[in-house]
Amino acid sequence: MIDGPYFVLAVLGVLGTGLAAGVFCAFSTFVMRGLAALPPAQGVAAMNAINRAAVRPAFMLVFLGTTVLSVVIAVVTFVRWPDEGAVELLLGSALYLIGSFGVTVAANVPRNEALLRLEPASAEAAGRWPGYVREWTAWNHVRTGASAAAAVAYVLALA
Repeated sequence: MIDGPYFVLAVLGVLGTGLAAGVFCAFSTFVMRGLAALPPAQGVAAMNAINRAAVRPAFMLVFLGTTVLSVVIAVVTFVRWPDEGAVELLLGSALYLIGSFGVTVAANVPRNEALLRLEPASAEAAGRWPGYVREWTAWNHVRTGASAAAAVAYVLALA
């Protein structure tokens, strides 16, 4: 069984990835659906406000803190290889780093930045809004699943 500081890292990994999965799940299941139901100008303006508000310490601590923690867990796991739970810890780290952080950087943030450049009341924003919602939400589903799967992998490492 994992013990000592290694145990604490794994528990923090479960907590961080689980919290991230919850935030992403909320967006996938009802926030984006609610925004999509608004007139495009209102939806674009609201999403832009949400994107600006997301870059605050509370969310960034969970999101980026879990990213750093996943890297630390992966490095420590390689150093301690082949200790018990190593495969699960590496899998959890890979899932979060690729499926959550990587997807955010490669898919969600570029869409957010493009949306921020649009004037919410413009015809261009109205035309792009449905595609934005569809694509952003699809990638967010990936982040949700990857973060939840990472939490499960970390839990399995503790079992």
